[in-house]
Amino acid sequence: MNILILGAGQVGTTVAYSLAREEANEVTIVDRDPEVLRELQDRLDVRTVLGHVAHPEVLERAGAGDADMIIALTNSDEVNIVACQVAYALFQTPRKIARIRAAEYTKHQIFFKGEGLPVDFIISPEELVTEHIEELIHFPGALQVLEFAEGRVRLVAARAHEGGALIGHPLRELSDHIPNVECRVVAIYRDGEGIIPDGDTVVEEDDEVFFVVARKDIRSVLSEMRKLDEPVKRVVIAGGGNIGIRLAKALENTTQVKVIERNRDRVIAVSESLDKAIVLHGDASNEELLLEENIDSADVFVSVTNSEEGNILSAMLAKRLGAHKVMALINKPVYEELLAAGTVDIAISPQQITLGALLAHVRRGDVVKVHALRHGAAEAIEAVAHGDESKSRVVGRAIEDVHLPNGATISAIVRGDDVLMAHHDTVIEEDDHLILFMSDRRQIDQVEQLFEI
Repeated sequence: MNILILGAGQVGTTVAYSLAREEANEVTIVDRDPEVLRELQDRLDVRTVLGHVAHPEVLERAGAGDADMIIALTNSDEVNIVACQVAYALFQTPRKIARIRAAEYTKHQIFFKGEGLPVDFIISPEELVTEHIEELIHFPGALQVLEFAEGRVRLVAARAHEGGALIGHPLRELSDHIPNVECRVVAIYRDGEGIIPDGDTVVEEDDEVFFVVARKDIRSVLSEMRKLDEPVKRVVIAGGGNIGIRLAKALENTTQVKVIERNRDRVIAVSESLDKAIVLHGDASNEELLLEENIDSADVFVSVTNSEEGNILSAMLAKRLGAHKVMALINKPVYEELLAAGTVDIAISPQQITLGALLAHVRRGDVVKVHALRHGAAEAIEAVAHGDESKSRVVGRAIEDVHLPNGATISAIVRGDDVLMAHHDTVIEEDDHLILFMSDRRQIDQVEQLFEI
């Protein structure tokens, strides 16, 4: 696929790194910063073009006329929209994706339909990150909660801790412990190494366990991996930016929410847009302020300011002062690795979350959902089976007869309103939605081929 990425910021760079590693893609990146482009060209097999991403002559030099897809990822919503408009009007680019940050645009979906703006898909990192954090707050104890099949299925990651009923026992006993719950453990990471589990695999303390389950059964399965946390009642949010205000709005009717914001003018704007949340003026890395606000009684402290160093420091301080669980918004992958030691409970990567949403539009076959995992090394996808036995490589076949690459597993099947955990003899039917886990995302080409007619 010939892909044109507009904007080499943090999100654009992450997308470029991911797509350029796949042999089937030819990637061109446009940006106004020559130094950033030089660095990308040194590291990746990509073509770079210097210039304004919305200017017709720049897009022409970048090959917009031959591009299968344009992904506009600059920090300006308006520039992204205009770039898609130019690509549509002058070059008839088949598929156009734009990063749209402002809720003033995203809440009016009519802009992006019919005769509205020529943007086929919009990506809102702030909205995606907010939904991700909200799920983590609703299911304390989970490291990731990822949605498939319009919410009917979740892929959950959790750290096995002492107190979990399954610790020290083989996975086959899971159905004995919770007999009325359908669940499938799809992967276990132990000391950084991936294990494709079977019924004899024994869960050990500190294992990172990925399992697929219906949303209503998440807490039941979590209790097998660790002692269950109490439901979240008090949340402190550091940062009143786009993510902070979205998160406060989402939580303020069900939990006690406090927002800490440094900018006085912003404090006024945030307080006017919220109904129940308390908005405080101050620095979230100020020990006295956190003590005054009884941070030790907070169930969750989440830092989502524009400074990732500030997010890390304030989260570490809140943890030391007694906050039960702390989360920090992190952009640099190296910081995520440093925080794996446990000083911050959960590092949230906007780039990885956004990447999954974008990859769903890049994948061949009918792939409707993608989640990037393990810093992009692994991937989980939802793919739809089409055709009949004579045309499809999966329809009409039992799962054990589907030629999956090593490390790839079919975890669950959504058939209409039913969620079926995948077994070796389960036969795949037309229009089934299959949830697959790949421990190595480089296997994606082979998996995509299975779902092409």
